Amino acid sequence: MSTSRIPASLLEAYRQTDYRVQAPRPFVMHIGQASQALCLLHRQYGVASSAFITASNPYSRLLTDQENAERRQRLAEAVAHGGWRGIPGSGKHISGPWPAEASFLVLGIDREEARRLGRAFEQNAIIFCGADCVPELMLLR
Repeated sequence: MSTSRIPASLLEAYRQTDYRVQAPRPFVMHIGQASQALCLLHRQYGVASSAFITASNPYSRLLTDQENAERRQRLAEAVAHGGWRGIPGSGKHISGPWPAEASFLVLGIDREEARRLGRAFEQNAIIFCGADCVPELMLLR
């Protein structure tokens, strides 16, 4: 029994999303699948964890492009203020109508900091990646 307030259909959509990272060698992450490219990036930057976070469409409420751009800028500022490196990316369902959401892969952030940052930007969930480089769906609601 789940205590999440996120509908099962939305959780399934998150699991079917391509999480694209615009690193020098771009790659795509998927929930529950180890990513060699992510491990290489972790090693390159000397970090043991990262999180894929967006500020777009809080609690799955569709905002205008302008509103999302302003939120993305605030997220970029929060990432820099936290002392982390943010690599641009986007999350897009493989076939759904929902628009791609501009995001950041935040390198070096730990689980609790990632949870706090995702909640600050009113997200239902974020993607956390530990030392095993297996992206994990972290529910926030």
